[in-house]
Amino acid sequence: MQNGMVECSVCHSKLLSPTSRTVSRAYDRHRTDVSSKSRVLNILLVVGDCILVGLQPILVYMSKVDGKFMFSPISVNFLTEAAKVIFAIVMLLIQGRRKKVGEKSLLSVPTFVQAAQNNVLLAVPALLYAINNYLKFIMQLYFNPATVKMLSNLKVLVIAILLKIIMKRQFSIIQWEALALLLIGISVNQLKSLPEGTTALGLPVDTGAYLYTLIFVTVPSMASVFNEYALKSQFETSIYLQNLFLYGYGAMFNFLAILGIAIFKGPSSLDILQGHSKATMLLICNNAAQGILSSFFFKYADTILKKYSSTVATIFTGIASAALFGHALTINFILGISIVFISMHQFFSPLSKIKDEPQNVNFEMIDNQNNQRSKDTSFVNMAAGANEDASHRVGCDEKAPLLPH
Repeated sequence: MQNGMVECSVCHSKLLSPTSRTVSRAYDRHRTDVSSKSRVLNILLVVGDCILVGLQPILVYMSKVDGKFMFSPISVNFLTEAAKVIFAIVMLLIQGRRKKVGEKSLLSVPTFVQAAQNNVLLAVPALLYAINNYLKFIMQLYFNPATVKMLSNLKVLVIAILLKIIMKRQFSIIQWEALALLLIGISVNQLKSLPEGTTALGLPVDTGAYLYTLIFVTVPSMASVFNEYALKSQFETSIYLQNLFLYGYGAMFNFLAILGIAIFKGPSSLDILQGHSKATMLLICNNAAQGILSSFFFKYADTILKKYSSTVATIFTGIASAALFGHALTINFILGISIVFISMHQFFSPLSKIKDEPQNVNFEMIDNQNNQRSKDTSFVNMAAGANEDASHRVGCDEKAPLLPH
């Protein structure tokens, strides 16, 4: 703190009275001025996410036999979380071997216990993700892969509302209009998409399918926002250590679900490899890679960017499902995708950014325009409104590595 001002170690903005409002404004401004390295990172994240998210519903569809799953979806989720835990441990070991002289080991007992206490909030998104991962399989029973991806795009609007409420993010009118266009695009694609003659939980197909859709949209949206909140509010903690906690909680919740099923269906349910095939093994690897990539989105990029990149995956899913399974690419799908891409361009257009409002002396934000090093090395790591008082962290390492050096 200098002269009553707090300087952000990332964007080098100077804040007077760092409340959630000023932190949010600083985040929005810094996001429009990310460095070229950050842009490259974002592009790589989006491309990887498009491939992995696009393949996920196709692999789920390939895993079905006569329209049913011969394996327990919860076993897939447990094996996925176990694979991610192993990955996090391996990366921590690699990072530990390359630590600088004098640095504490990330796997030392005091460091581990302190980090576990600071990141206990990760248990919340872990539980929500465990529920959502099961819902992904349920949704595949009522919709084709392309339709599932289009439905999941509804999460963008819910996430935007949660970001505004919980993390005090600000969106311009143009961006809200872009989100409205997104909903229109999804609605156009969804016309006459429900399969006929299907029932769910003994309810008419429309009621059951839309009930699953409501849960399918709200649960992962809450998980994404809480995940970004938890990861960025403890930004100084290694992402691999945070992932170890997140995936450890997820594996625990899924294992408890397996035990619960075994109580009702018998010990045979404990065979987590029963009914699996090559397709399910690929599905587990894909889900694990997708979850790992998502953590980098939430900590170093943006939840909205993550969901829009998943939207781009829709076109890949639609074309692939048409080629592999004979699903027709209807005019509704083509028009819907077109509107979605227009929405995406409008949302991220420089013209849609919020213009700075006149600020009084208590909320004035002064940008440091002379620090070129910041532009070349910093990541977008500010959690706008990480809590209501938004204590703006000072002095954390602005070059937190994405991968071990």
